[in-house]
Amino acid sequence: MSKSQNVLLQARGICKAFHQGQQPIHVLNDIDLDVHRCEMTAIVGASGSGKTTLLQILGTLDQADSGRLLFNDTDLTTLSDNEIAAHRNANIGFIFQFHHLLPEFTAIENVIMPGLIQGLKRDQLETNAMELLGGVDLQQRSNHRTGELSGGEQQRVALARALIMKPALLFADEPTGNLDSVSGEKVFHLLRDLTNSMGLSVIMVTHNMQLAQMMDRCLTLQDGNLA
Repeated sequence: MSKSQNVLLQARGICKAFHQGQQPIHVLNDIDLDVHRCEMTAIVGASGSGKTTLLQILGTLDQADSGRLLFNDTDLTTLSDNEIAAHRNANIGFIFQFHHLLPEFTAIENVIMPGLIQGLKRDQLETNAMELLGGVDLQQRSNHRTGELSGGEQQRVALARALIMKPALLFADEPTGNLDSVSGEKVFHLLRDLTNSMGLSVIMVTHNMQLAQMMDRCLTLQDGNLA
């Protein structure tokens, strides 16, 4: 595979500013980034440095003020809102610091929810979900509701849910930040295993430097620039 074929997502000249009154606050300044296939990339930086903003722009949850995003050489900045939503549903998964599971549903029901929303067949979704829950060591907890699971188990269910649509790219925003060190490390190693087994690319925002240094690349966001 050539170097260009190994690039899944390209960000070019990404700029973003917020406004306090008449005064713009520049958060991202001309960011360039190549995301490679089957690679885990950490983004670290001080609180308020714009890490989550960058993640949301790369994941098409937010728009940059200027710049381009190319996914498999398709310029996402030229697509309509509906086309962007379809791209996001087909290609991208998200996992956050707080799991956002639906408490009235079981683990397996939470995992299959994105597929049900897309109108996919429940039987096949449940088969895929049980495989994913097995991959995160929770097959035996599939019929337990959210409140019956520990914090680490809930985050692993959220990870399975993020992968049910078989995305090529997973964005993780402080996925271990709300967990104890043992549970957090378990979630990280599951991410590492899934990156290898599913051919997944992962971009993780984290304050945990120990985990960041275990990833393939570690980038620092400071003063609106990536280093």
